[in-house]
Amino acid sequence: MKTAFVIFDRMTALDLIGIYDPLTRLKSMNFVPDFNWQFCAFTEKVSDDRGLRFAPDTVAEPLSAYDIIVVPGGFGTRALQHDRAFIQWLRSAAPVKLKTSVCTGSLLLGSAGFLTGKRATTHPNAFEELKPYCETVVVDHRIVDEGEVVTAQGVTSSIDLGLYLVERISGREARARIAKQMDYPYNEIARSMSPGEPIPSSRL
Repeated sequence: MKTAFVIFDRMTALDLIGIYDPLTRLKSMNFVPDFNWQFCAFTEKVSDDRGLRFAPDTVAEPLSAYDIIVVPGGFGTRALQHDRAFIQWLRSAAPVKLKTSVCTGSLLLGSAGFLTGKRATTHPNAFEELKPYCETVVVDHRIVDEGEVVTAQGVTSSIDLGLYLVERISGREARARIAKQMDYPYNEIARSMSPGEPIPSSRL
């Protein structure tokens, strides 16, 4: 199982690291030994919105070969959603079975056409920006699962999303053990994600 963590200038680092930590524990804690990942960028140099530098593993290479794609948010999304070259690159992820975003990363998924006809969420301050990309509705939930596309709200929801995906991939026991190892109160957070909607039992 191979994951692409998309990185770009002026992203929010916690959007990325919050989901990276629980997902990569699938490998380090031996739940999914063949879980692998790469940091994928469209440019050779990437820094977050405060100057923290990231080194991409691949640059401008197609994203079609991955099983999961993770798109963080940040101030950089405001310009990139209108950057034709970047969005064309992101569209190469069309065959990817699971596309996910944190915060305003959903603006990039939307610009690439991955949210058409789907519910989605983003940081509450960006609800109006997201609406044009969704034919149905922008949802005020911590996490919105539309099967092949899963979106999460603001910065700290990245940790919730990571644990949510752990459960989709490997089940509740894996999620519980990883959350405990992280000393994270996931059960309390999960109750506020989607009232009345159980976590899907589907797997990748």
